[in-house]
Amino acid sequence: MPPFAELHLHLEGTLEAEMVLELAERNHVRLPYADLDDLRARYSYASLQDFLDLYYANMQVLRTEADFAELTDAYLARAAAAGVVRAEVFCDLQAHTARGVPAPVVLAGVTDALSRSEADHGVSSGLIVTFLRHLPAADAERAYAEALATGVELLGIGLCSSEVGFPAAPFADLYARARADGLRTVAHAGEEGDASYVREALDQLGAERIDHGINAMRDPSLVQHLAERQIPLTVCPLSNVRLKAVPSLAEHPLPAMLDAGLLVCVNSDDPAYFGGYLDDNLAVVRDAFGLTEDHLATLAANSIKASFLPESEKARMLSAG
Repeated sequence: MPPFAELHLHLEGTLEAEMVLELAERNHVRLPYADLDDLRARYSYASLQDFLDLYYANMQVLRTEADFAELTDAYLARAAAAGVVRAEVFCDLQAHTARGVPAPVVLAGVTDALSRSEADHGVSSGLIVTFLRHLPAADAERAYAEALATGVELLGIGLCSSEVGFPAAPFADLYARARADGLRTVAHAGEEGDASYVREALDQLGAERIDHGINAMRDPSLVQHLAERQIPLTVCPLSNVRLKAVPSLAEHPLPAMLDAGLLVCVNSDDPAYFGGYLDDNLAVVRDAFGLTEDHLATLAANSIKASFLPESEKARMLSAG
């Protein structure tokens, strides 16, 4: 399989059920689960909010720098096994600081593992701090200031969490500030929300990359714009199915997105919660849509092109593939 970049991955979403219980015991956190089977039985969602409720509940076990380093390193090892050579990972910083875990603890642990990712796993990496759009923009601005104050190297910023009813426009000033600071910009849009959310992320935030974006396919003029500008879309098929963003995998727009010439790539989003890492997602769409090796090569190349690597490094990885 050709080398891939993974560009839509929440580190908190790689917290496997076994690690939830291990960290709970280590950190003396009381959880409302009788055992592993009880916890796993809760991985069924009627909506995005159902998933988020479990996601934030399990996050309570992440307390120390070592916890975050262990979580990040475990993902990188699994990503390498999936064929990932570049990982631009998300960290939902506000979700941790809101429960009393300081930004330096979170980011030091994550970056400890990321700093060793190439040597330990052959995966180059970058950190994108994502902000929660259901919270006021002022909260995101404080979190951004906290992240900068740690001195940790950031690749970019993003916007995530509940989409419908929470516009992106209030975050425009924060995005402008991040660009002025030399950071790259991404935003979740067009999974739960309609195509207008994608347009807003592009027009109001100036997002360079759209995470999900599947509902853009309902707006032909937007599809044309995305194709002409080659604005990357990071789709997550297993996530989209589990959260009912699409009725079934058979109705996922990935093939249509490829046919439309969009710069689309496949990612795993929150693999511990949605049933699979990058290789699992690729296997599912390959089988469902009869994708050829040429299709997979296109998806791999798209992922490298959509990354925030220097152009020289993209060229090197593309030639290696």
